Amino acid sequence: PRARPEPRSRGRPAPTCPPTTRPPAPTSARRIRRSAPHSVWGIHDESGERLQKVLAAAGVASRRVSEDLIAEGRVEVDGVVVTEPGVRVDPATAVIRVDGISVQTDVTKQYFVFNKPRGVISTMVDPEGRPSIATYLKPGQEHLFHVGRLDNETEGLLILTNDGELANRLTHPSYEVPKTYVVQTRGPLAKGVSNRLREGVELEDGVAQVDSFKLVDSTPGHVLVEVVLHSGKNRIVRRMFQEIGHPVERLVRVKVGPILLGDQKQGTVRALNAQELGHLKALVGL
Repeated sequence: PRARPEPRSRGRPAPTCPPTTRPPAPTSARRIRRSAPHSVWGIHDESGERLQKVLAAAGVASRRVSEDLIAEGRVEVDGVVVTEPGVRVDPATAVIRVDGISVQTDVTKQYFVFNKPRGVISTMVDPEGRPSIATYLKPGQEHLFHVGRLDNETEGLLILTNDGELANRLTHPSYEVPKTYVVQTRGPLAKGVSNRLREGVELEDGVAQVDSFKLVDSTPGHVLVEVVLHSGKNRIVRRMFQEIGHPVERLVRVKVGPILLGDQKQGTVRALNAQELGHLKALVGL
């Protein structure tokens, strides 16, 4: 008689080699992997710092408020929206934004506002020994450089930093960073002065115009006006007012982009806060 065939096994054949095993992920990593999208898991750096701690250290808000910002989906890391407070990042390399505004996490970069007095040279060292910016800096700030210049007689806001990329963008004509000046000149103003400045004044190096013009105050024989322009040409405000027959008596720069001089005392240097720096960087696409 013919032999019966061997019965087939209902189970799967035994593996020819033992299955590979992976070490268990750390507890925090397992929690993030379960709760966060794959893209967020991709930016998690287990050796980094917790995101809320980085935000607090950058001056954005307290840790508790930073956790709320994260939970509300208002924080991005490297272009990815993060809603899990347990995510860790490397503050030296991560690009962090809150409500679309970049957060400065590189502690080696510094940003200050200097209220330059009249008669101070816009340079760090003057070979003739005249008062310069360095005269007003504290020890450890000698490595800063000024963004743009103000002539010897012009007062007001100068940004000081060691961030070369930001400085380059703030001074590059393509970014058209607005600057606001308060001008004192003899009054009353001639008829049509505001229209002429808005439409453009012919100077030796081309036509120059203001973005806006506003009368601030008027006293017998003097007027104060506020002008906004984005040109960075040398002594541009003085030359424009000279051309229209109203030489400048006093000139103060009170604003650069979103940064206000406010009630800061002359000759003082103050650090930009996180919000100011964020808006300044956003203005030039950083």
